[in-house]
Amino acid sequence: MQEFLSRLFARLMKSWSWVLLIILTIAIKWVSLYPEWVEANYTFGLYPLIVKLQRMLFGWIPFSTGDLFYAFLILVILFRTGKFFKYLFQKKLTRQYFSTGLQQAIFFFLFVYVFFNLLWGLNYNRVGIARQLELDVKPYSLADLDSVTGILQKRLNEYAVFVSPAQRDSFNRKKRLFHESSEAYDFAAAKFSFLKYEHPSVKPSLFSYLGNYLGFQGYYNPFSGEAQVNTTIPKALEPFVTTHEIAHQLGYAKENEANFVAFLACRQSPSRVMRYSMYFDMYNYAIGEVYRRDTVLAKNFQQRLHPQVIKDRKEFRDFYKQYKNPVEPLIMWAYGHYLKANNQPGGKQTYNEVVAWLIAYYKKFGKEAL
Repeated sequence: MQEFLSRLFARLMKSWSWVLLIILTIAIKWVSLYPEWVEANYTFGLYPLIVKLQRMLFGWIPFSTGDLFYAFLILVILFRTGKFFKYLFQKKLTRQYFSTGLQQAIFFFLFVYVFFNLLWGLNYNRVGIARQLELDVKPYSLADLDSVTGILQKRLNEYAVFVSPAQRDSFNRKKRLFHESSEAYDFAAAKFSFLKYEHPSVKPSLFSYLGNYLGFQGYYNPFSGEAQVNTTIPKALEPFVTTHEIAHQLGYAKENEANFVAFLACRQSPSRVMRYSMYFDMYNYAIGEVYRRDTVLAKNFQQRLHPQVIKDRKEFRDFYKQYKNPVEPLIMWAYGHYLKANNQPGGKQTYNEVVAWLIAYYKKFGKEAL
C-alpha cells in the first residue's frame, strides 16, 4: 500500500510540474505582448528583487559560479549523448527509451525557458530606454550618419592623445577594470537615475580563451546574475565590454540598448580610458555603417584617424584573425537566431543598431551630448 501511494504521489507531482510549466510558458508569451506591463511590473517590480537576491548569493564569490553552472550542464549533455550512442551501438534503443527521452527533453527546454524569462529574459519585451529618454529612434540618412561619425571620430582622436600608456596599463588589473566600470554607472546615475547600479557582480569568465574561439567578448548569466567578461580581448575593448554587460544586469536585454546604455555610462565617467574605449567601439559601429552606404566617404574618415587608433584597430583585427576557426561562424549563426527569437529581428546586426540611438540622441541633445 505504501509503495502504491508513493508511486501515485510521484506521478501526481510529475503531472503537476508539467501543468505548471505549461501554464507559466503560456503566461510568459501572453505577458510579453504588453511591453508597458513588463516595464512597470517586471523590470521595475519583480526583476530588481531577483537580481538583489542573486548577487547576495553569488556576488561575493571570487570566481564565476555561472560558468561552473554552464560547464556542469554541458557535461550532463555530453554524458547523455554518450549514453545514447552506447545504447545505439549495443542495439538497446527501444520505443520506451525514445518516448522517455523526448519527454525529458521537452520538460528540460520548458524548464529553462520559464526560468530564463522569469530571472531576466522578460526584459527583452520591455518598453526600454527610448521611452525613458523620449528618443525618436528611426531610420537615418547618410547625412545624419556622416555628422555623427565625424563627431565620434573627433572625440576618439582627442582621447587617443590624452590617454597615456600608464593609464591604459592600469586597466590591465581586473579589479581596476571592474571598479571603474561600476563607478561609471555611479556617475551616470547622477544624471539618469534609472541607471543606478547596486550590488556589483562583474567577474572574468573562466572560459575567456575558449570564448576567443567561440567569438564572445562577454555575456550576462541570468541564472546567477553575474556579468562575465572575456579579459583576454584587446585592452581597448575591455572597459566598454564591461559596461555593456553591466547594462544587461540593469535589465537592458537587447544588444542595441545595452550598447547605448554603456555609451551613456562611459560618457559620464571621468576616466579617459573608459571614454576612449567607448568612442573606439562607437566609432567602429558607425564607420561600419558608413562602409555599407558609401565606401569613398568611409575611406576619407579612415585617413583622418589618430595613429594610436589605427594601431588599436589593427590589433583588434589581428586578434580575431588569430582565433578564426570553422566552429565560430556556426556559433554566431546560432546566436543570431537566438537574438531573433528574443525580439531582435536584426540578429547580430542588432549591435550595430546603436548607431540609430546615437543619431536620435544627437538630434535631441546636440553634439555636446556625444
